[in-house]
Amino acid sequence: MSKYSNRMILIHWLTLIVLVVAWFLGDIVHDARHEGGATLGGYLIHSVVGAAVLLLTIARLMFRSKDGVPAPLGNTPMDKMAKGIQHLIYLVLILLPVSGTMQVLTSDVGSALMAGDAALLPAKFEGVVAHEVHEVLVNVLIVLVLVHVLGALKHQFVMKDNIMDRMSLRDKK
Repeated sequence: MSKYSNRMILIHWLTLIVLVVAWFLGDIVHDARHEGGATLGGYLIHSVVGAAVLLLTIARLMFRSKDGVPAPLGNTPMDKMAKGIQHLIYLVLILLPVSGTMQVLTSDVGSALMAGDAALLPAKFEGVVAHEVHEVLVNVLIVLVLVHVLGALKHQFVMKDNIMDRMSLRDKK
């Protein structure tokens, strides 16, 4: 069975780690904002981690184009759905950092960061469409990743086709 390139495998797992960090940081910033303890540092760190997600996704798409991808195992409707989910994950991984950036630019967060004054951070994001979009995209990504993982587990343990070897750095010879 052919595999993804080593650099695509590394980016895949690194993206997962960075996404988990971004998610937890987003929750921390969200909770701190509602409790009146949000900090500029919290927003900055979450933004930097979000930018890392975007850069990793762009790199992965570039490597995907250069290195190619393993041939699909089949051409069933489920195989086509899996490919569609993978493409939707890429799309959401691009839209999430963009919506986060738009949230900063269209809310008082941007003003607070520019002024260096945490007192200007908003307690709520009323009327900030980008905030709503960002939150919806987080939930969409969670569902897509869950379906992706369940599909991989089905292949590995039900179909026993060892598809997860494609995303492993270990050589099974």
